[in-house]
Amino acid sequence: MGKLIKIALDTMGGDFGPEETVAAAVQAASDYNVGIQLVGDKNLVDAELLNYPEAKSLDIVVIPSDGVIYEHEQPAKAFRQKQHSSIVIATQLVASNRSDACVSMGSTGAAMTAAALIFGLMDGIERPALGGPIIGLAPKTIIVDLGTNVDCKPSQLLSFAIIGEVFANIFWNISTPKVGILSVGAEIGKGNKQVKETTELLSSSGLNFIGNIEGNDLPTGSVDVVICDGFVGNIVMKLTEGLGAELSRHITESLKGIIDPKTAKVLEKEIFRVTNPVANFGAGPLLGVNGISFIGHGKSRRDEIVSAIATAKKTVERDFINQIQKRLSETLSTLTKVETDER
Repeated sequence: MGKLIKIALDTMGGDFGPEETVAAAVQAASDYNVGIQLVGDKNLVDAELLNYPEAKSLDIVVIPSDGVIYEHEQPAKAFRQKQHSSIVIATQLVASNRSDACVSMGSTGAAMTAAALIFGLMDGIERPALGGPIIGLAPKTIIVDLGTNVDCKPSQLLSFAIIGEVFANIFWNISTPKVGILSVGAEIGKGNKQVKETTELLSSSGLNFIGNIEGNDLPTGSVDVVICDGFVGNIVMKLTEGLGAELSRHITESLKGIIDPKTAKVLEKEIFRVTNPVANFGAGPLLGVNGISFIGHGKSRRDEIVSAIATAKKTVERDFINQIQKRLSETLSTLTKVETDER
């Protein structure tokens, strides 16, 4: 039997911590044979654990922290002022090898700042990014970035493509993932300056770059890795989630009296499933840092948090960080050789 994987959970993060986070930790530790470190206000966390006597037989420990970084706070400033907050302590546990990964449903900016400053960035990465499959009709299409970088240089988008390729390879066993850049037209030359300059880099990268793709290509699964800046990616993600939720309600309401309530409920859940795959993964990895940090929705409940912990465990098992570092090195070497040959 291998070493037990340990996950540091930011117990105070999200809209429903520590109630939902502690409940999720107990379930995940039982269902997935993973050790959980509950990082948070010790009194509050201990009080929640009293509701789960089975936790005593599981590998669950409480790591005290002091304070929480909230969504409305400026991340860098809050990081400096709240060095003992739950997300900072959880990230430090990974950096010191006491944990294998950390999971938080709290402030995205705080989690990103903590990971970037404590883990450090990988060679060749200028900024970390968030990415993942956000369209259920295309569950094996990763979109990067989803909101952490609203303005991106072509070199950053190239690094997102490399990371996305490794993600698709590791999680979906796609040997040569197809990489596309989101634009306003599929034709060569369509797009703004950012898209055109990034296209030049991707074309020389050694990646399986297929060119521009449009928004209506996203649900088809015709491309494995979609690159865009965080401004565009976040809008796409929020639109998809909003359409899914509203379509579920609209169709169920429209069919009221035509189909029975049980069938309507099944239909509603299915529409939500194919438009909101985030619920299955629970959270997405922060990409480009030298450590594993998963960030989820603040509104996540127990099931989503359990899924996030399970996905984090899988990421550790598949040696995600070393795989990305290796591919980054290979691609940057390819680009350097191309530039040298062109001189």
